[in-house]
Amino acid sequence: MKVEHMTIPFSRYGSFLVISPVFRRDSDQKSLYIRHIRGGDEKNGAIFKIDVVRGNEVIDYEAEMEPHVLKLIAMDGSGDIVECCFSSDSSIRIRGHRIGLKLTALTGAYDYALPFPDQTWEINSFVQERRFRIIPLEGSVQVDAPFKVDKSKHIIVRCHPDSTSQIFDFAISEYQLVFEQEKSLEMSFSENALRVANEFKQWQENSLNVPAIFQKGHDMASYITWSSVVKPDGLLTRPAMYMSKNWMTNIWSWDHCFNAMALIEKQPELAWDQFCIFFDQQDESGALPDFLNNQWALWNCCKPPIHGWTLKWMMDRSDFIDDKKLKEVYTPLARWTNWWFFHRDDDLDGIAQYNHGNDSGWDNSTVFSKGIPVETPDLSAFLIIQMDVLAMIAERLEKMEEALEWKLRADKTFMKMMDHFWTGEGFRACISHSHEPIETESLLLYIPLILGERLTNEQKEILIDGLVNRHHFCTEYGFATESVKSPFYREDGYWRGPIWAPSTMLLIDGLQACGKEELARTTAEKFCKMANQSGMAENFNALTGKGLRDPAFTWTSSVFLIAGHMINGE
Repeated sequence: MKVEHMTIPFSRYGSFLVISPVFRRDSDQKSLYIRHIRGGDEKNGAIFKIDVVRGNEVIDYEAEMEPHVLKLIAMDGSGDIVECCFSSDSSIRIRGHRIGLKLTALTGAYDYALPFPDQTWEINSFVQERRFRIIPLEGSVQVDAPFKVDKSKHIIVRCHPDSTSQIFDFAISEYQLVFEQEKSLEMSFSENALRVANEFKQWQENSLNVPAIFQKGHDMASYITWSSVVKPDGLLTRPAMYMSKNWMTNIWSWDHCFNAMALIEKQPELAWDQFCIFFDQQDESGALPDFLNNQWALWNCCKPPIHGWTLKWMMDRSDFIDDKKLKEVYTPLARWTNWWFFHRDDDLDGIAQYNHGNDSGWDNSTVFSKGIPVETPDLSAFLIIQMDVLAMIAERLEKMEEALEWKLRADKTFMKMMDHFWTGEGFRACISHSHEPIETESLLLYIPLILGERLTNEQKEILIDGLVNRHHFCTEYGFATESVKSPFYREDGYWRGPIWAPSTMLLIDGLQACGKEELARTTAEKFCKMANQSGMAENFNALTGKGLRDPAFTWTSSVFLIAGHMINGE
């Protein structure tokens, strides 16, 4: 069985259900599966393998996808199709024309299927910790699930068209314990599909505008951001935009900031949910988890404190963040800031450290090639901006003594940062305690451009010359995360070469803060052109612009929309 390779998952706003291949090592990546993404990226979430059949014979098909409907088209010359749509965030509707469908459950543990008097079937998946109701609507639906000892030996669902209408139509609903039939099942397949199409159209109209030449990218970015949102569930206290519904099925505690930024102008409530969701799970110490999904949080690492920078960026573009919102976030943001000084400054020199590359977001950057813990100028820059923002918030909330304290701490940290990292030719990184310099040609050392007016004109020019000319970061597509002349540069080296959305966004903002509007605009144009051509990939080959890793990433989509909006002059 062959299927056209489908790299963007088929899903919808609010849903944990997905139709896509399973992108795992040693998995069949050319077949489609009904999956669910609860529990994060440790699970592949595959529930049913999808086969198109004529009679009992499996036939090849190709997939064609629109935001509201997925078509599986028979490749035997007949043109017969199976169509899939989401009738709700917890149900998938499937309809076939003149051909049938076979769903093979990926069973384990005590999985079983149970018939009900209303002709529906419940499939209880212990592996997935969910139940699935098979609901026949037209044609025949047969479930083969022989029970032996403590589970069904296998579970196979076969759907065949009605002999008169030549159509089969059924739904699959997921639930945890008690099934409640949805009103959407009273609607036709076409009515359900049209309803979803209108919902997506509304989302797309609420996405940031970009130049017409980037319409292809706008369509894709709008779909990926819309379809990657899941509804509140478990630890997810608010609607959450996942990084992807392929395999990066979590939210990380700096990725969410870029998604919030893209939403603040036209969907401020959802933007605020994205920004605040990690603070809902903040530890008593002030730390934020590395990532979240509905079932668990990871605390082994964290991510950089870009939240003050993010908050200021959003405040500059929206009046939605009023004093009530600032009061909500002030104490959590202060605790997060203090955590770095109290728990990530082992040598007590006033300069916070990263204990692992993952803490920086630049997981395998050459900044960490000499050992850990590491002191880097980007971390100090983030904390300085965060303290400046806290001073601003405190003043608005009439906490004048605290405002002064934050301002003094920010100024003091800036002075220490310059003494610690500035070499006269740029910024350096060093090992904590010994302060031994680290030999690295990482783009991370240029992130302090976000400090803007805190830097002297000479320092700005030195940094921009190194960025654009001397150190070979600048390519036709943007800024490589490792100098293309570095012996450690790798085309697909994760943070050792490829272009990423977050580093691009931070540098665009840094260039603007330093008065380099033309260079910022050029950088935005390069990124939009690349993503419009290569898709919203996790990262990109810095020399060819080819998309790498996960091909349907939300922070890439969000930065594309922000950058395109900036090019539009909006």
